[in-house]
Amino acid sequence: MQAENIIAQSESSQPVTRRQFCTDVVATSVVATIGLPNSSVRASKAKPFVKWAGGKGQLISQLEALFPSDLATRDNLTYVEPFVGGGAMVFHMLGKYRNIRRVVINDFNSDLVCTYSVIRDSPDALIEILSKFQTEYRECCSEEKRKEYYLQKRDVYNKRNATSVETAALFIFLNRTCFNGLYRVNSKGLYNVPFGKAVNPLICDEETLRADSELLQDVEIINGDFEGVYDHIKGKAFVYFDPPYRPLPKTPSFTAYSKDGFNDEQQKRLAEFCRKLDKDGHQWLLSNSDPANTDPDDKFFDEIYSGFDIQRVSASRMINSKVDGRGKITELAIRNYRG
Repeated sequence: MQAENIIAQSESSQPVTRRQFCTDVVATSVVATIGLPNSSVRASKAKPFVKWAGGKGQLISQLEALFPSDLATRDNLTYVEPFVGGGAMVFHMLGKYRNIRRVVINDFNSDLVCTYSVIRDSPDALIEILSKFQTEYRECCSEEKRKEYYLQKRDVYNKRNATSVETAALFIFLNRTCFNGLYRVNSKGLYNVPFGKAVNPLICDEETLRADSELLQDVEIINGDFEGVYDHIKGKAFVYFDPPYRPLPKTPSFTAYSKDGFNDEQQKRLAEFCRKLDKDGHQWLLSNSDPANTDPDDKFFDEIYSGFDIQRVSASRMINSKVDGRGKITELAIRNYRG
């Protein structure tokens, strides 16, 4: 998960069912026992409903090759994602691994988690609002009018007084019409990504939303710090970590890597959490940036994950404000098992 999506973390991890992060209902936990959908056709159409920096769609086949060799044959598999982000991996897992019986997903972005919950619980209401947004946006006859419409919705989103369904609809609308699908907030917590100039974006992808809703039924969705998932893990689990990436050394983003974001201390805390899971007998796979892309002498991850298996996978930078910044790089895949 790239650093563009970093926002302040919540202090606790609480289960989200219906409308926790908006203004209407605070609900109780859903403990998931997955009943995978009968419709394999719909399951095959499930995919991320937002564009997300650092999304793993392009890397799934490489990462899956590093999964435990017996993962598909385990009984009553529990799958956990403490940094779910755009959801490429969890939708892949739910669509393919029929032995999954329990899933826990978490993210520290409360509006992203709200959107997951709304897609699971209220897809019809969400589709109705998004369809309206799509019609109104496409009726704007000029770039100036489309930008005006975008900024109006951004202002509504930033007022923070919408219902959960409205918040989810605004979240998806802004993602589909903003610059490069970024999610960024300023020091006041206000979303400030500029207009993306899209003429005819697919704002309401009904097919994807319904397929995602079907796969998310009974999934336990929580919001907060990654360590909060620990109390929700039962039995032996397979955990996939896709944290905010450590910026590459000797780059402008690394220079701007501040104490307020997911910095080196947070990366070290995550490594200690991984060691805790390893001690408990859980298996995990973790993605992060590869410092060797810009500084072969940077051994940060070799040191904090000493004793674990560190592999490299090939990736393309998918979101960057500079076109010449999009190219092939390697990323790290770290795991506490072999084969």
